[in-house]
Amino acid sequence: MIRLDGVSKQHGSQILFLDAEMSVFRGEKVGLVGPNGAGKSTIFRLIVREEQPDAGQVTVDRGVTIGYFDQNVGEMAGRSVVEETMSGAGEISAVWHELRELEHAMGDPARADELEGLVDRFGVVQARFDELDGYALESRAREILAGLGFRPEIVDDDVAKLSGGWKMRVALARILLMKPDALLLDEPTNHLDLESILWLEGFLRGFEGGLVMTSHDREFLNRLVTKIVEIDGGELTTYSGDFDFFERERELRAAQQQAQFERQQAMLQKEEEFIARFKARASHAAQVQSRVKKLEKIERVEPPRRRRVIEFDFRQPPRSGEDVVKLSHVRKAWGPRVIYDDLELLIRRRERWCVMGVNGAGKSTLLKLIAGESRPDAGEVTVGASVRLGYFAQHAMEILKPELSVIETLTHAFPTSNLGVLRTLAGAFGFSGDDHDKRVSVLSGGEKARLVLAQMLFDPPNLLVLDEPTNHLDLDTKAMLVRVLKDFEGTMIFVSHDRRFLSALSNRVLEVSKDGVRTYGGGYTEYVGETGREAPGLS
Repeated sequence: MIRLDGVSKQHGSQILFLDAEMSVFRGEKVGLVGPNGAGKSTIFRLIVREEQPDAGQVTVDRGVTIGYFDQNVGEMAGRSVVEETMSGAGEISAVWHELRELEHAMGDPARADELEGLVDRFGVVQARFDELDGYALESRAREILAGLGFRPEIVDDDVAKLSGGWKMRVALARILLMKPDALLLDEPTNHLDLESILWLEGFLRGFEGGLVMTSHDREFLNRLVTKIVEIDGGELTTYSGDFDFFERERELRAAQQQAQFERQQAMLQKEEEFIARFKARASHAAQVQSRVKKLEKIERVEPPRRRRVIEFDFRQPPRSGEDVVKLSHVRKAWGPRVIYDDLELLIRRRERWCVMGVNGAGKSTLLKLIAGESRPDAGEVTVGASVRLGYFAQHAMEILKPELSVIETLTHAFPTSNLGVLRTLAGAFGFSGDDHDKRVSVLSGGEKARLVLAQMLFDPPNLLVLDEPTNHLDLDTKAMLVRVLKDFEGTMIFVSHDRRFLSALSNRVLEVSKDGVRTYGGGYTEYVGETGREAPGLS
């Protein structure tokens, strides 16, 4: 369906690809992976002709329709959510719009003299609409929107009232409704909660066309993709399997290449030592010359490229008392809607609570109550002895000073710390080289989140309250964060929609639903085993 043949592409002085090859066949589900800035989004833009290759060819088979979802959703206003979703559904959408216009025209007295032509055209358009299964379009749109978390009353409301994250969901719904031959999805799980991610997973599993996607959700990739294409150092390398297979195979190939490199280096050293020893002896001139020619003809093996992972020795927090947080008879309501009523909860030292619940259930409200960002309407929230609390939420990124650079932000936060140590800290959170001097004002959402987490964990509190810390983080940063927090000796309560993060770090589960609050003694893995579901909103 889609092929890249000998493609080269350069942005300014940065070479993204050199003589790159890639193919996507019908029914294949391809995961596109690589470090930030490697060129994943550029591949999508090349396929949809938003960019042109500097060399080589990008081919899409004749007649293949492509649905492309990226993070730029454009303007949305003047229509309901369901109408906005239907407006971008390809040919079927265009036919639907023409049908509506013809209906208005046929009912317009001022166009009575055109009626015969309008009726004829209406018959043709209606037949095509029927052929495209257009009469099921609205019900399909509503089904997709429900799967992506939209409540019925929102679906018929003005799309302009939605936040940026919810508009992203509308844009995704629009692409899914198209039913194209090939789907290109650039980070489709951003802004989705766990229930919506699981629904999307099921939808894409049943998709029969070609699928190419990027995602920072490892579990999502593992459950869907049948092929991985890695972009690194200007090369595209294809692996047949899921993400876990790709990681194992990449390590195996790197180990084999390293062994081959070392064997060749040992051989070269031996030959060079012979040449150096005997080059001045006439009796060995022929042998020396033979070996020099042999070395000139040898194709040199390159050492494997290894992604640089900077380890940082994070200090442990001071010990707190055994009872870290206690909620007694807590009530909290927003207007007429009661979120918590007579809530009792005790969080003890070294417990790691993940909070589960559908959108709007009150997960963030609970974290705000614990962090002191919100007050209960009744009852009491008591923080225990010697507890030092660190709270991460999306608004924490707004506290960063836009005029400061990354390294200036860290030196202002820790003025007595060694600059070299702070540079290593920045490196551990994905800021290396010139990134140290980037201004906060130009950082992406993920970069800002990494900077806030770096500040929080350098001098860690003994109670971490984390509201969606994995949002916008790439796979490498998530893996680093899991490594750090696995060794964390304090207490945690957190919300995340990343199943790998939930499984790796939780040892308690608090589930919030319309029926109240329920706690589970094990972590997320045990919760799934006990309830038979991966999220509270699923039956």
